[in-house]
Amino acid sequence: MATALARKGISTTLTSGLKRQVVETTAKVIQGAFPQVTVAQQASRKYFAIFVTSISVAGFMALLGINTLLAQDAFTLSKLKVEAKLVADQRDAINRQIDDHADPDALANAAAALGMKQSDTPIFLNLNASSEVTHG
Repeated sequence: MATALARKGISTTLTSGLKRQVVETTAKVIQGAFPQVTVAQQASRKYFAIFVTSISVAGFMALLGINTLLAQDAFTLSKLKVEAKLVADQRDAINRQIDDHADPDALANAAAALGMKQSDTPIFLNLNASSEVTHG
């Protein structure tokens, strides 16, 4: 049992020694990767970080403004399309009314309502011959 305790003590000493070496080596690698920086360099980096952040924020705000303007234009365009469709529908309705009034039966009924009557002898004009008038 004494040998087991001795072995355990030796292995603990070796393990702690290895751990210490690993920690020291890791610390050296980290210090080599990230060298010590002076206070002036830290301040310079701080101002640079503030500068980059402020430029980024300004850019995002400009982008937000542009997107807002584009969205407003899209709403205006949509409203104008609806308005143009309404105007086209009104124009079609007016054209249908004109066609209804220009129908020969509607014209004959309107003439009769005004007291006009049909001619028994219609006359047709011949525009090719300047002086000829044809009786029907």
